Amino acid sequence: MAGVRKRGEAIRQFILDNVTHHPSSIVARTAEEFGISRQAVNGHLRRLLAQELLVAQGTTRNRTYRLQVEISVSQGFELSGLQEDLVWRQFVAPNLGVLPDNVLGIWNFGFTEMLNNAIDHSQGGRAIVSLEKTPAFSRISITDDGTGIFVHIQQVLDLLDERHAVLELAKGKLTTDPENHSGEGIFFSSRMFDEYAILSGGGYFFHEFNKPEDWILEREKPADGTSVFMQLGNNSARTARAVFDKYGSGEDYGFDKTVVPVSLARYGNEQLVSRSQAKRLLARVDRFRIVIFDFTGIDYVGQAFADEVFRVFKNRHPRMELYFSAANAAVTDMIVRALGTGKN
Repeated sequence: MAGVRKRGEAIRQFILDNVTHHPSSIVARTAEEFGISRQAVNGHLRRLLAQELLVAQGTTRNRTYRLQVEISVSQGFELSGLQEDLVWRQFVAPNLGVLPDNVLGIWNFGFTEMLNNAIDHSQGGRAIVSLEKTPAFSRISITDDGTGIFVHIQQVLDLLDERHAVLELAKGKLTTDPENHSGEGIFFSSRMFDEYAILSGGGYFFHEFNKPEDWILEREKPADGTSVFMQLGNNSARTARAVFDKYGSGEDYGFDKTVVPVSLARYGNEQLVSRSQAKRLLARVDRFRIVIFDFTGIDYVGQAFADEVFRVFKNRHPRMELYFSAANAAVTDMIVRALGTGKN
């Protein structure tokens, strides 16, 4: 009986974890995943509905399901003199409720880092914190009325546009206030959560866990301020320590490794062929000891681009370790050519 009960719990957890992305096909997907009949799946759905973990809409034939929202709250805060740890203890943690220690640890780190950014850097007067909890996941957003994070980074670092700011954020160790901040908060937060996004000005930055790409989309109607969105499964096995360790090495666990999404160095569908594009990609990566260039979504790179990254830059920084991943055959050939030239 224990085995049957455990399997039933696994089936219902699968439904809760996947219903958001498959509201109308969750019965078919669950039946296929566990090799059971649709009737058996419907039995589990009825139980979840009775427990008020799911909500059903529509007729039997066109029925859709969604997670019951257990908690949905928002509160505004004046940024002047605000302490992020007090907001965590008095507002966020009580509303998150009972969660595994590792999950609460990630929320504690990510929320306080992001709210502190709004307090110290947004140049705004007010922020709104919104929290929603379902049986499967929780999500939090922080929206301020400040300058906008991408525009702020662009101005302080004298970058050409907001896209360059996103590329620098993706690398890590970026701060506009080096005396008071390490520049690690956004980088590690974006890697801890299942989904992490920043909406600001004319740009939208998105990172999804276990997917190497950092996406930036341009908006037709730029907006003031910055909104940060974070989402994490309530039963995630992930730990903040594991994420820190992934990008650190050595006995001191220093932040000395980064993954750079090469796609952020280009505009639209342009080809990466020039040394100036390569130099944009390489800005500040000398702060790391190990750099992995992720070529996901890149079909071709020019000889000059590859040469600048893998020969010229490497020769100037012989102690650094440069690697590449997710490169197709054409890109790999160009990189190998540059590496070969560097050995001559």
